[in-house]
Amino acid sequence: MAQASTRDTATLSRFLTFSRDEWARLRNNTPLTLSDADLQTLRGLNDILDMQEVVDIYLPLSRLLSLYVEGTRNLHRVTSTFLGDDSAHVPFVIGLAGSVAVGKSTTSRILRAMLAHWPGHPAVDLITTDGFLFPNAVLIERDLMKRKGFPESYDRARLVRFLADVKSGVREVHAPVYSHQRYDIVPGAVQVVREPDIVIVEGLNVLQAAPAVSGAPLFASDFFDFSIYVDADEADIEQWYIARFLKLRDTVFRDPDSYFHRYASLTEPQARETAAGIWREINGLNLRDNIAPTRARAHLILDKGHDHVVRQVRLRRL
Repeated sequence: MAQASTRDTATLSRFLTFSRDEWARLRNNTPLTLSDADLQTLRGLNDILDMQEVVDIYLPLSRLLSLYVEGTRNLHRVTSTFLGDDSAHVPFVIGLAGSVAVGKSTTSRILRAMLAHWPGHPAVDLITTDGFLFPNAVLIERDLMKRKGFPESYDRARLVRFLADVKSGVREVHAPVYSHQRYDIVPGAVQVVREPDIVIVEGLNVLQAAPAVSGAPLFASDFFDFSIYVDADEADIEQWYIARFLKLRDTVFRDPDSYFHRYASLTEPQARETAAGIWREINGLNLRDNIAPTRARAHLILDKGHDHVVRQVRLRRL
């Protein structure tokens, strides 16, 4: 039996904590379905993710999720039989949360690719909550541009409506699209979700407990069948954010159409100072006040070390 963690014992006492080696053994001969070439396309900027990480961490996790999906399907079948109701196809929804630069987008892409290879549920959609940010024009009007990524910067009512439609078995549901290059919502663009078997919803604040609509008791997380939080020490995440900012300065920011093109001409010391300021005033504040407090609401926590490698896994007790 895994031992309880000493960190946040009071808050996380509901969790079983597994060392990397303990978790890796739970793979139970699950076949590896990703190649090195696949991994190259799935890895995010500045993420240190090798095949050993996939084998030790993500293969056991994909096995666990597959078992949850099948168990939930069986429950739906039993309930439908009891009610005498041949209800619509309802997807299994996974919420994935964590800070900026912690690697949650890479985790989402890896899980999507691996889950799509499991028998019985090949259709897996990935939705990011960036698309549910208010357009910049609205954020400017509400003086929220420096609060972008904070809970109040999202159209939470629209996100809840989207998830409610997905879980109601609506045949075709549309999600808005966000452009990181433009740093804004793309007018008129939508991502179409058509009756998938699994939907992964990735974002900073997807585990927030604040009401999505004033006076309404619905949260986005109410629609999740399973949730994951990608965790690390804040000092490590800050360094990863600064390192990513430097890489973006040398790549994406050089595009004249990029919203952040003005940062491309910064010297390295200037870029480091700028990134540290953004972290201090925006991302770090959001992490401490809004994101990290939702960690204990997740079903599973991936705890990363300073090298970006998962060192332990916490699984909520049933």
